Amino acid sequence: MSIDTLFRPLQIKSMSVKNRIAMAPMTRSFSPGGVATQAVTDYYRRRAEHGVGLIISEGTGVARPASLNDPNVPRFHGDEELAAWKSVIDAVHAAGGVMAPQLWHVGAVRTRDPEWTPAGPYDSPSGFSSPGKQFGEAMSDADVADAIDAFGKAAGAAKALGFDSVELHGAHGYLIDQFFWDGVNLRTDRWGGATLPERARFAAEILKAVRREVGEDYPVIIRLSQWKQQDFTARLAADPTEMEAWLQPLADAGADVFHCSQRRFWEPEFEGSDLNFAGWARKLTGKPTITVGSVGLSGEFIAAYGGEASQPASLDNLLERMERDEFDMVAVGRALLQDPEWVDKIRDGRNDELKSFERSAMGVLF
Repeated sequence: MSIDTLFRPLQIKSMSVKNRIAMAPMTRSFSPGGVATQAVTDYYRRRAEHGVGLIISEGTGVARPASLNDPNVPRFHGDEELAAWKSVIDAVHAAGGVMAPQLWHVGAVRTRDPEWTPAGPYDSPSGFSSPGKQFGEAMSDADVADAIDAFGKAAGAAKALGFDSVELHGAHGYLIDQFFWDGVNLRTDRWGGATLPERARFAAEILKAVRREVGEDYPVIIRLSQWKQQDFTARLAADPTEMEAWLQPLADAGADVFHCSQRRFWEPEFEGSDLNFAGWARKLTGKPTITVGSVGLSGEFIAAYGGEASQPASLDNLLERMERDEFDMVAVGRALLQDPEWVDKIRDGRNDELKSFERSAMGVLF
């Protein structure tokens, strides 16, 4: 397989990306009080300097009192917080990169630090963190409207600061995904329902709010997953028909790119086809897609975060899929977290210099 397939340029509306490699969003918790530091700026700048096509930031909290479950995760609202993000995007641009902040609301997820609690009540569709597990109270109509507005305003701020795109975190059992999931969205009003398209209305309204803020030519990405951190086996769409019914309303509402999260990108999404999640999303909607999940390393990322070391792995399967245009971009997580020069090394054939991933890398900003 030719590595050149990863280094083709890509145009998505107003955003020009020099290659097909994205940096996957990875929570780092190095922003005390929610304000990104100079070390955070340098962390992203280094990836831009070494050839990452599109940098997607770690999740950043929108303006709801309990949008985050960690006081050291950055926020994307407030004068001081946004000024810090201005420093980040200016540094990335100066290094020749393009970047999207990932806008995030964790929903009904417990805090990481038992000594810290968020400033307000936890948001969730029906007051459940997982099926049958009560956690807080259901959001009121006013809460839902405010959350939608918070995502829209954060997207508008991203464009005003000079970011090239925005990504909405609609995956992994966080707030937007909790509305998708019938196991925790038990609402009978317009924000719930028996079908996936009905439960997707919350995400669709967020996309519409974002689009109103950023205009038609600004790229909007949404990250989605079947699996949840609460249940790795959970599935929203059992077949292509259900997946199309889920994704098409999101495309119609303003999603330009689907960032399709799998634990292992090479696994087929449905029986009878070797297409993965991103491949099916592209086929069903015609929109560009980003694949992600254990790229460039042995093992899969959840086991790695649990302490399992991972070794550099072949990219042949990825390159074969990209050569047949199964998806448009690939997001790389742990390999780029461990080594800011990973893209340069891959491009130049310096495979003997690729690094293994160790859990200790989570504790520092390289």
